[in-house]
Amino acid sequence: MRRLLLALVLLPLLGAATSAGIHGFTLNRIDGTPQSLADYRGQVLLVVNVASKCGLTPQYEGLEALYEKHRERGFAVLGFPSNDFAGQEPGSDAEIAEFCRSTYGVRFPMFSKITVKGKGIHPLYAWLTSRPAPVGGPVQWNFQKYLVDRSGHVTDRFAPRTEPDDPELLARLEALLAESPPGP
Repeated sequence: MRRLLLALVLLPLLGAATSAGIHGFTLNRIDGTPQSLADYRGQVLLVVNVASKCGLTPQYEGLEALYEKHRERGFAVLGFPSNDFAGQEPGSDAEIAEFCRSTYGVRFPMFSKITVKGKGIHPLYAWLTSRPAPVGGPVQWNFQKYLVDRSGHVTDRFAPRTEPDDPELLARLEALLAESPPGP
């Protein structure tokens, strides 16, 4: 019953995203500036829910290295801080931004803290987790990764412990980067 109610509440919010893929969402950047994900049309994306006080937090370094290596080829990492797992992201957006910059030199796009599971789940993550298997399903923990093709469709989900330099992740990324951007 609860899933049905959640679906009824989120369905209108997801309508635009259904046809536009991930490009149908607008979220606030970590500095509060609205950012349409349509601005990333034509790019390959790695969407990651992140946290600053997690055993997996050192993945920020690998995510930044991946971003720097491939961004000129049309790739971006999009970081979404979340405090949904053991309270491992308690800070404000300003504190998170400072931590990421000063500790890991993060320059990839970071967004305002959101909820990625349960009550209050952000529509973006409601959409991501509602994708058909094996891509969909609940977020398991911090640093779960979704790979998105240039057209805005989720192609792969990688478990939180999958490092940014994992051979399978890199092979899928390379395959998507090799594809031509969609036409207008």
